[in-house]
Amino acid sequence: MKATWIVSTDGHPWRRRAVAESATGEPTLAFTGREDQAWEGFGGCFNELGWIALQALAAGDRDAVLDALFDPAEGCRFSLCRLPIGASDYAAEWYSHNEADGDYAMKHFSIVRDERHLIPYIRQARRRRPDLTLFASPWSPPTWMKFPKAYNYGTLVWTQRNLDAYALYFVKFIQAYAAAGIPIRQLHMQNEPVADQKFPSCLWSGAQMRDFIRDHLAPAFRAHGLDTELWLGTLNTGDFAGFPLTVMSDPVARARIAGISFQWDGRNAVQRAHQSWPGLRLMQSENECGDGRNTWAYAHYVFALLRHYLTNGVNAYVYWNMVLPEGGLSTWGWRQNAMVTVDRERRTYALRPEFYVMKHFSRFIEPGAVRLELTGPWAGTSVAFRNPDGRCVVVCDNPLDGPQPLRLRHAGRTLAVALPPASFNTLVF
Repeated sequence: MKATWIVSTDGHPWRRRAVAESATGEPTLAFTGREDQAWEGFGGCFNELGWIALQALAAGDRDAVLDALFDPAEGCRFSLCRLPIGASDYAAEWYSHNEADGDYAMKHFSIVRDERHLIPYIRQARRRRPDLTLFASPWSPPTWMKFPKAYNYGTLVWTQRNLDAYALYFVKFIQAYAAAGIPIRQLHMQNEPVADQKFPSCLWSGAQMRDFIRDHLAPAFRAHGLDTELWLGTLNTGDFAGFPLTVMSDPVARARIAGISFQWDGRNAVQRAHQSWPGLRLMQSENECGDGRNTWAYAHYVFALLRHYLTNGVNAYVYWNMVLPEGGLSTWGWRQNAMVTVDRERRTYALRPEFYVMKHFSRFIEPGAVRLELTGPWAGTSVAFRNPDGRCVVVCDNPLDGPQPLRLRHAGRTLAVALPPASFNTLVF
């Protein structure tokens, strides 16, 4: 059985090693014969500070970073990515697409701000991956639609006129991006609806999300002929009853919803969502972000997050900031990790540990793959998929401080490797 083995350790990432077959010893990992969800893609989020950081690099290095993320031949092959509607907490400044008070008809709606940082970033990615799927979500509505009138904290003003205008705001966004040649395939109506934060945010209850989708957003999309999918998300709460169950129990709202996206504490609700609606598409929409130190130890935590979401039924997994300046400082003072960091003074870049974690999955697991269930002592740190072309991909983490033997049983044969200490591994056969 011909196999490829890629291994990454701290200081020695992405190395090919030989794989042997074993005639002795019990397997420590095997396939159960059961299949689960179909796969849609891996990706990251386009944010202003990432594109600004890339501008510090020489053109050749900037191209190398974008190739590393999106190139189908050698890169991470990202195929599904996120963008903010207005300012995220990693925008250079806070903004919305319409700050004209009382403009319920959205006559002053504009994406001109996005032409500076977001749209060029997206276009460069689509040059490398023309079939890139995009989904979008707001961190905050326009300030005049909120109480208090501010990007951070607060709630949407709950009046018929305001709700209809906010639905039109989303329609205008989808239309404006389409006119720019960038189709938005999915709309996730609010980033982190239970986050009342000092960065752009807006509180929603599950009942409010249900009513807004059912009575305002879905009718507006139908009236304007939009085929963009409506998703319930991005949910940062483990409150299954208060959010997924509240919304999905309404048959009209359920008929309008293409999927549910989870992030942060949403990891505590994803399993129940997959059990409750096995055919419903699910997504992990924002990888947890660390503290800007980009350690190998935190990369193992990210691997555990990936495995948790993948083995609990998500169809897609999305990293947060793909690129940040060294240190990962946001405009409101929080340091976060990134796949790639840029030293703006030296005009250099570095591929960080979480780049390799993501690549161990995304480089080999293709859209249309099917997850295969595993059994054995190493099933708790492994994930497996079968690609449309029949190749099997097994991704394993050895979080221990010593080498560990892995004997993978498949089709009556056993592959044997010794997983290095604190390593990430991908086997393709």
